[in-house]
Amino acid sequence: MAPTLRDENCQDELFLLDLYATSRAQEMAAVPWSSEQKEAFLKMQFQAQHDYYKEKYSSASFQIVVEEGVAIGRLYVLREPEVIRILDITIIEAKRGKGVGTQLLQRVLDEATQSQRPVEIYVETVNPSLRLFERLGFSQRAEEGFNFLLEWRPAGSPGQPPREN
Repeated sequence: MAPTLRDENCQDELFLLDLYATSRAQEMAAVPWSSEQKEAFLKMQFQAQHDYYKEKYSSASFQIVVEEGVAIGRLYVLREPEVIRILDITIIEAKRGKGVGTQLLQRVLDEATQSQRPVEIYVETVNPSLRLFERLGFSQRAEEGFNFLLEWRPAGSPGQPPREN
């Protein structure tokens, strides 16, 4: 069954916090803090990120990824006149590598093709999802600290050679 999207609401806060925490689990395993310290740190970081997104990108779509009635991820997208920016895409660990991310990204790429806009996303240099983005045709446009700025352009758009089928 294909995942669906619904707008995020205040009842999603605990799910989003847990999703954020699992996305940083490997990093947290490496620090010598107590579980209480890790939990406090993750709550603080989640809230800072969440507030930043809502303030800086207030016109973005903040959506929950749902499969069979259960929240399994988040997709935040800012649609600007000249570019579509994926602010965040995170899927729960149990659903990673099962095609959910590919399906969601393909929807964004289809929208970009229809509107002839490029798609951009920042991805950490050590993020395993880099392979997914490369497989979908994203290319590295810049490196900023620990992040790559990746870009995808529709076939036939300026700066993009025609794609082979």
